[in-house]
Amino acid sequence: MPVTQPTIRTVAVVGAGVIGRSWIRVFARAGCETRVFDPDPEQLVLALEWVRASAEQDEALRFVDAVTPFREAQAVRRCDTLEGALSGAGWVQESGPETLAVKQRIFADLDAAADPGTILASSTSAHDMSRIAAGLAGAERCIVAHPVNPPHVIPMVEVLPGEATHPDVLTAALAFLESVGQSPVQMNRYLSGFLLNRLQAALIREAVFLYGSGAASAEAIDTVVRDGLGLRWALLGPFGTGHTNADGGAGEYYRRYGEAYREMWRELDADPEFSDRVIDGIHAETAGMYGGSATRELCAWRDRLIRRLRALKEDDPPPGSSTPGSGR
Repeated sequence: MPVTQPTIRTVAVVGAGVIGRSWIRVFARAGCETRVFDPDPEQLVLALEWVRASAEQDEALRFVDAVTPFREAQAVRRCDTLEGALSGAGWVQESGPETLAVKQRIFADLDAAADPGTILASSTSAHDMSRIAAGLAGAERCIVAHPVNPPHVIPMVEVLPGEATHPDVLTAALAFLESVGQSPVQMNRYLSGFLLNRLQAALIREAVFLYGSGAASAEAIDTVVRDGLGLRWALLGPFGTGHTNADGGAGEYYRRYGEAYREMWRELDADPEFSDRVIDGIHAETAGMYGGSATRELCAWRDRLIRRLRALKEDDPPPGSSTPGSGR
């Protein structure tokens, strides 16, 4: 939950799919007037129903007080036109299809319809804002704000300016996201996959290598992450964990084990292509591990645990840390 008033009071969410609907809750619970538009009226209805049910579930689980669902509902405005959603909004969160050409068309429409001072943010997980906003008159106000799904539960947001983005827009974006309870992290330059997906891809690649080479079962690998590495990383991250594993801090830890890491990286670089058989094996094993649990049930269970962990971290932050929830 945010510890300050939102620095921008009126926002628009454009695109009400899985990511967009979660952004609605982020902004509405922070007290922003939250306009919502989707070109598909049916999708818009489903999203607003989900927002209401999700807030009520949080109240039933006592993650929020009894007034919060009502306050969130009061903050949300359904808009049947893009112009109606954008009029007077200081921030626009685009969460449309993950296709560059589509993003470019959407941003052209946003740039034409939004007020001059409005910040235009994209939830893209793959595209460079320099390409999305190429040729736009308002390219200087465009920025990537890529969340972790679902953003109303997981607060980290990757913030990436384009080549034309004005520095004041970057500063304002970081401040706004922090003011609504998120943990923004600034990327200094574009890389495919950004930060989170590159780190995630590295771990997944190694997990597939371990499984495919016969080193361990899928259950063993998941257990190592879930009950081992994940518990440490959830609290401190990889560099913080290195800091606690050596008296001289993270630098000393990575110097000490540098050769071992280099050897493991050489093994991975020599890794042959895996066949569909390996992927089929992972699919079969994980289906057995998680039984008949539907994806929605697993996500709900995960989200409850994440909320509890975040609450514990906020009550007892690590020594020397910045304000809990701050990504800077």
